[in-house]
Amino acid sequence: MVTPQELCEIEEIKEVRYLYTHYYDGQRVEELANLFTEDAVCEFGEEYGGDWVGREQIYNNYKNFIEGEGDDPHGVMHAVVNPWIRLADETTAHGRWYLLDLRTTEGVENPLILFGIYDETYKKTDDGWKIARTRIDFLWPRREYQPSKNL
Repeated sequence: MVTPQELCEIEEIKEVRYLYTHYYDGQRVEELANLFTEDAVCEFGEEYGGDWVGREQIYNNYKNFIEGEGDDPHGVMHAVVNPWIRLADETTAHGRWYLLDLRTTEGVENPLILFGIYDETYKKTDDGWKIARTRIDFLWPRREYQPSKNL
């Protein structure tokens, strides 16, 4: 059974993922990068430049991607649902989220960009929970899926 303290930890982890989507979609890159541990890894595949290692590279790559989307905050919306989070110990957790990536700008005939699953590892730091590793498994329009090793 999950304890009340564990439920509080899980809610804090959920907040990190929620902030990620708001910061990314709102083009708040510095705040976005600060959600990651200093040595974090983003595994987004070759199409997105391979693995991004370390907060500095994560910041720079997100900045480049966001600049490529134009000056329209929330022109893309990352909707995350169905969180599945498990605490491994007091400072490590694993989670999965369904991702619906949508374009919200006017004149778009089909707003759906992709369906995916975030597979993540979180670490608790002195500043709270941070993303230590994130991977997107793409489900549509093309499939690049790996079963989770942690959940």
